[in-house]
Amino acid sequence: MDKKISSISQPRILKKKHFRVKHQKVKLFRANEPILSVFMWGINHTINELSHVNIPVMLLPDDFRAYSKIKVDNHLFNKENMPSHFKVKEYCPLVFRNLRERFGVDDVDYRESLTRSQPIQIDSSGKSGAQFYQSYDKFFIIKSLTSEEIERMHAFLKQYHPYVVERHGKTLLPQYLGMYRITVESVQYYFAVMRNVFSSHLTIHNK
Repeated sequence: MDKKISSISQPRILKKKHFRVKHQKVKLFRANEPILSVFMWGINHTINELSHVNIPVMLLPDDFRAYSKIKVDNHLFNKENMPSHFKVKEYCPLVFRNLRERFGVDDVDYRESLTRSQPIQIDSSGKSGAQFYQSYDKFFIIKSLTSEEIERMHAFLKQYHPYVVERHGKTLLPQYLGMYRITVESVQYYFAVMRNVFSSHLTIHNK
Protein backbone atom coordinates (compact mmCIF):
# COMPACT_ATOMS: atom_id res chain seq x y z
CA MET A 1 0.00 0.00 0.00
CA ASP A 2 1.46 3.23 -1.10
CA LYS A 3 1.72 5.93 1.54
CA LYS A 4 1.13 9.49 0.59
CA ILE A 5 3.46 11.85 2.29
CA SER A 6 2.00 15.25 2.75
CA SER A 7 4.42 18.06 3.31
CA ILE A 8 3.23 20.64 5.73
CA SER A 9 4.92 23.95 5.35
CA GLN A 10 5.68 25.56 8.64
CA PRO A 11 4.78 29.23 8.83
CA ARG A 12 7.85 31.45 8.83
CA ILE A 13 8.20 33.78 11.74
CA LEU A 14 8.98 37.25 10.44
CA LYS A 15 10.88 39.56 12.68
CA LYS A 16 9.39 42.96 12.82
CA LYS A 17 11.78 45.69 11.84
CA HIS A 18 11.49 48.94 13.70
CA PHE A 19 11.78 51.88 11.37
CA ARG A 20 12.56 55.32 12.70
CA VAL A 21 10.52 58.03 11.10
CA LYS A 22 12.81 60.70 9.75
CA HIS A 23 11.33 64.10 10.28
CA GLN A 24 12.33 66.82 7.88
CA LYS A 25 14.66 69.27 9.54
CA VAL A 26 13.45 72.83 9.69
CA LYS A 27 16.06 75.20 8.37
CA LEU A 28 16.61 78.05 10.80
CA PHE A 29 17.68 81.44 9.59
CA ARG A 30 19.56 83.07 12.44
CA ALA A 31 20.55 86.70 12.06
CA ASN A 32 21.15 89.62 14.38
CA GLU A 33 18.32 91.58 12.76
CA PRO A 34 14.81 90.18 12.19
CA ILE A 35 14.73 91.75 8.71
CA LEU A 36 17.82 89.72 7.71
CA SER A 37 16.28 86.50 9.05
CA VAL A 38 13.17 87.16 6.95
CA PHE A 39 15.33 88.01 3.93
CA MET A 40 17.17 84.68 4.25
CA TRP A 41 13.86 82.84 4.67
CA GLY A 42 12.50 84.62 1.60
CA ILE A 43 15.48 83.72 -0.58
CA ASN A 44 15.16 80.08 0.43
CA HIS A 45 11.41 80.05 -0.25
CA THR A 46 11.52 81.84 -3.63
CA ILE A 47 14.35 79.67 -5.00
CA ASN A 48 12.53 76.51 -3.88
CA GLU A 49 9.33 77.71 -5.53
CA LEU A 50 11.14 78.53 -8.78
CA SER A 51 12.56 75.01 -8.93
CA HIS A 52 9.00 73.77 -9.66
CA VAL A 53 8.35 76.29 -12.45
CA ASN A 54 8.97 75.35 -16.08
CA ILE A 55 11.53 77.56 -17.79
CA PRO A 56 9.80 79.47 -20.61
CA VAL A 57 11.37 79.47 -24.05
CA MET A 58 10.97 83.22 -24.28
CA LEU A 59 10.22 85.89 -21.70
CA LEU A 60 7.04 87.87 -22.29
CA PRO A 61 6.31 91.53 -21.49
CA ASP A 62 4.14 90.38 -18.56
CA ASP A 63 7.16 88.68 -17.00
CA PHE A 64 8.72 92.12 -16.48
CA ARG A 65 5.68 93.16 -14.43
CA ALA A 66 5.14 89.86 -12.63
CA TYR A 67 5.90 89.08 -8.99
CA SER A 68 5.47 86.32 -6.44
CA LYS A 69 4.25 87.11 -2.95
CA ILE A 70 3.73 85.17 0.27
CA LYS A 71 2.31 86.21 3.63
CA VAL A 72 3.33 84.25 6.71
CA ASP A 73 1.32 84.40 9.93
CA ASN A 74 2.14 82.73 13.23
CA HIS A 75 5.56 81.51 12.20
CA LEU A 76 6.42 78.83 14.77
CA PHE A 77 10.14 78.23 14.30
CA ASN A 78 13.16 80.23 15.41
CA LYS A 79 11.05 82.66 17.40
CA GLU A 80 14.07 84.32 18.98
CA ASN A 81 15.24 85.48 15.53
CA MET A 82 12.18 85.49 13.29
CA PRO A 83 9.07 87.66 13.66
CA SER A 84 5.78 85.76 13.71
CA HIS A 85 4.22 87.78 10.88
CA PHE A 86 5.94 88.90 7.71
CA LYS A 87 5.59 89.16 3.94
CA VAL A 88 8.06 88.41 1.15
CA LYS A 89 7.67 89.64 -2.40
CA GLU A 90 10.00 88.81 -5.29
CA TYR A 91 9.88 91.07 -8.33
CA CYS A 92 10.11 89.62 -11.87
CA PRO A 93 11.16 86.13 -10.70
CA LEU A 94 11.48 84.61 -14.20
CA VAL A 95 13.45 87.59 -15.50
CA PHE A 96 15.97 87.44 -12.67
CA ARG A 97 16.26 83.66 -12.88
CA ASN A 98 17.09 84.10 -16.56
CA LEU A 99 19.65 86.78 -15.68
CA ARG A 100 21.28 84.51 -13.10
CA GLU A 101 21.54 81.83 -15.76
CA ARG A 102 23.09 84.32 -18.23
CA PHE A 103 25.64 85.34 -15.60
CA GLY A 104 26.48 81.73 -14.77
CA VAL A 105 25.00 81.82 -11.24
CA ASP A 106 23.41 78.53 -10.20
CA ASP A 107 20.21 78.97 -8.17
CA VAL A 108 21.30 76.44 -5.54
CA ASP A 109 24.63 78.23 -5.05
CA TYR A 110 22.79 81.55 -4.95
CA ARG A 111 20.47 80.26 -2.22
CA GLU A 112 23.27 78.70 -0.17
CA SER A 113 25.41 81.84 -0.29
CA LEU A 114 22.55 83.98 0.99
CA THR A 115 21.04 81.60 3.55
CA ARG A 116 23.77 79.41 5.05
CA SER A 117 24.95 82.25 7.26
CA GLN A 118 23.65 85.75 7.79
CA PRO A 119 24.73 88.54 5.40
CA ILE A 120 27.36 90.87 6.82
CA GLN A 121 26.78 94.62 6.85
CA ILE A 122 29.57 96.59 5.20
CA ASP A 123 30.43 100.26 5.54
CA SER A 124 29.34 102.49 2.69
CA SER A 125 30.34 106.05 1.97
CA GLY A 126 27.61 106.46 -0.64
CA LYS A 127 25.52 109.61 -0.69
CA SER A 128 22.27 107.71 -1.13
CA GLY A 129 22.29 106.45 2.45
CA ALA A 130 21.66 102.90 1.21
CA GLN A 131 22.68 99.98 3.39
CA PHE A 132 24.99 97.35 1.94
CA TYR A 133 25.49 93.75 3.00
CA GLN A 134 27.62 90.98 1.54
CA SER A 135 26.98 87.26 1.67
CA TYR A 136 29.13 85.37 4.15
CA ASP A 137 31.25 83.99 1.28
CA LYS A 138 31.57 87.49 -0.26
CA PHE A 139 30.11 86.35 -3.60
CA PHE A 140 27.07 88.64 -3.54
CA ILE A 141 26.17 92.17 -2.45
CA ILE A 142 22.75 93.11 -1.07
CA LYS A 143 21.78 96.76 -1.42
CA SER A 144 18.78 98.45 0.17
CA LEU A 145 16.57 100.41 -2.21
CA THR A 146 13.75 102.92 -1.98
CA SER A 147 10.31 102.37 -3.51
CA GLU A 148 11.20 104.97 -6.17
CA GLU A 149 14.34 103.02 -7.07
CA ILE A 150 12.26 99.86 -7.39
CA GLU A 151 10.08 101.62 -9.97
CA ARG A 152 13.16 102.78 -11.88
CA MET A 153 14.58 99.25 -11.78
CA HIS A 154 11.40 97.92 -13.41
CA ALA A 155 11.82 100.36 -16.30
CA PHE A 156 15.56 99.66 -16.46
CA LEU A 157 15.06 95.87 -16.69
CA LYS A 158 13.33 96.16 -20.06
CA GLN A 159 16.55 97.48 -21.61
CA TYR A 160 18.98 95.70 -19.28
CA HIS A 161 17.84 92.12 -19.95
CA PRO A 162 18.03 92.30 -23.80
CA TYR A 163 21.48 93.88 -23.49
CA VAL A 164 22.72 91.06 -21.22
CA VAL A 165 21.28 88.47 -23.63
CA GLU A 166 22.96 90.15 -26.59
CA ARG A 167 26.30 90.28 -24.76
CA HIS A 168 25.96 86.65 -23.51
CA GLY A 169 26.34 87.88 -19.94
CA LYS A 170 29.65 89.60 -20.66
CA THR A 171 29.27 93.14 -19.36
CA LEU A 172 30.91 95.58 -16.98
CA LEU A 173 27.50 96.76 -15.83
CA PRO A 174 26.41 95.60 -12.35
CA GLN A 175 25.11 92.04 -12.50
CA TYR A 176 21.64 92.25 -10.95
CA LEU A 177 20.44 88.85 -9.71
CA GLY A 178 17.28 89.46 -7.69
CA MET A 179 14.96 92.15 -6.31
CA TYR A 180 12.78 91.77 -3.21
CA ARG A 181 10.41 93.50 -0.81
CA ILE A 182 10.32 92.42 2.83
CA THR A 183 7.50 93.56 5.11
CA VAL A 184 7.92 93.30 8.88
CA GLU A 185 5.53 95.02 11.31
CA SER A 186 3.93 96.93 8.42
CA VAL A 187 7.30 98.46 7.43
CA GLN A 188 8.50 97.71 3.91
CA TYR A 189 12.15 97.13 3.03
CA TYR A 190 13.44 96.81 -0.54
CA PHE A 191 16.60 94.98 -1.60
CA ALA A 192 18.51 94.18 -4.77
CA VAL A 193 21.10 91.39 -4.98
CA MET A 194 24.08 91.68 -7.33
CA ARG A 195 27.37 89.93 -7.88
CA ASN A 196 30.29 91.24 -5.82
CA VAL A 197 32.97 92.49 -8.24
CA PHE A 198 35.53 92.17 -5.43
CA SER A 199 34.98 88.42 -4.94
CA SER A 200 37.83 87.52 -7.28
CA HIS A 201 40.36 84.88 -6.24
CA LEU A 202 43.05 87.40 -7.14
CA THR A 203 44.50 89.66 -4.49
CA ILE A 204 43.11 93.19 -4.70
CA HIS A 205 45.82 95.72 -3.87
CA ASN A 206 43.83 98.91 -4.25
CA LYS A 207 40.18 99.96 -4.48
